[in-house]
Amino acid sequence: MYTLHYAPDNASLIVRLALLELGQPFRTRLVDRRAREQDSAAYRRLNPAGLIPVLETPDGPISETGAVLLWLVDRHGALGPGPGDPGRGGFLKWLFFLSNTLHADLRMIFYPGQYAPSAEAALHAGISARLRRHYALLDGLCGRVPGFGGDAPTILDLYTAVTCRWAALYAPGGAWFALGDYPALARLAAGLESRASVQAAARAEGLGPQPFTAPAPCRPPEGSALG
Repeated sequence: MYTLHYAPDNASLIVRLALLELGQPFRTRLVDRRAREQDSAAYRRLNPAGLIPVLETPDGPISETGAVLLWLVDRHGALGPGPGDPGRGGFLKWLFFLSNTLHADLRMIFYPGQYAPSAEAALHAGISARLRRHYALLDGLCGRVPGFGGDAPTILDLYTAVTCRWAALYAPGGAWFALGDYPALARLAAGLESRASVQAAARAEGLGPQPFTAPAPCRPPEGSALG
C-alpha cells in the first residue's frame, strides 16, 4: 500500500486524485505546515528538499509532483500514455509544462516575498500576465490534443484543474484569474467534479462540493489532521 504525505489543498491533492482514479489503496500522513513539519529531520529523510508531496512506494519514496504522477502512469498503465505509445512525447511535453512552468510560476505569485521581497508588486504584475498566457494556451489545447480534455481523465486533466482552483483562490494582489475566461478549461473542471475521485478527495480535504468551479478555502484549514 502507498503512503501519501500530504497537506490539505497542497500539490499532494493532485497525487491523491490520481491514486483515487487508479483505484489504488493508500494511507495518508499529514505534514503539518503550521509546525513546519516539512523541515523536520524525519521528513527530510524522505525528501531532502522539504517539499510536499512525498509518495512512499515499493521502490522507495518519490517526491516532485510531476515525477510522482509519471511514475504512477508507468506503474499502473493508466491516466496517460505509456512508453512506446505514439502520444507519449506530447503527453510528456505538457506534463512538464504544467510541472516546470505553470506550477513554478504559480509558486512565484503565491510567495512573492521569497522571490522578490523588495518588488512584490512588479513581480505580481509580470507573473500574472504570464500565467494568463499559460492558461490561454491550455484552453486552446484542451480537447484538441491527445491525453488532455478527452473522454477519460488523465493526469494532465487533474493537474490543470487543481491549478485552476489555486489560481482562483490563493493568488494575492487582485483577481487576475477567472475560470469563465477559459471555456474549455471550465468544461474540463465541471466534468471532473462529477467523478467519484474528486468528490472523495474534496471530502477528505474539506474542499466543498465544487472544488474547481466554485472553489472555497479548505475546511478545516491547512495544517489540520483531517484526511
